[in-house]
Amino acid sequence: MSRRELREQIFKLLFRVEFNKMEDMPEQEQLFFEDDENAAKDEDADYISDKYHKISEKLSEIDSKLNEKASGWDTSRMSKVDLTILRLAVYEICYDEDVPTGVAINEAVELAKKFGQDASFGFVNGVLAKFA
Repeated sequence: MSRRELREQIFKLLFRVEFNKMEDMPEQEQLFFEDDENAAKDEDADYISDKYHKISEKLSEIDSKLNEKASGWDTSRMSKVDLTILRLAVYEICYDEDVPTGVAINEAVELAKKFGQDASFGFVNGVLAKFA
């Protein structure tokens, strides 16, 4: 899989956090990979799972950072899609040294264009610009 495809899969798995309790996420992760749409080679599945776990461990820190930077917006008011995209991007910007900030922002905007509402990409870009 390409980096973009891997990031999209991570987004889809991370999105499930919005609808499930954290204690149910191991089962959700298993179901995610059993779905033919999300089928991945072992090395790709390991990468997706590893990055998902690293992000989920830091969700409270990431949400705090988002609440500080997104003036006038609180994570509780954000759409679930936008919030998930922002969480992934903030993780990459703040904690993943392998992903340059510009790449993280650009990829987040592309995810917002694909999965978000019409104004999502502008919102995501505006929030992430404060992290750059």
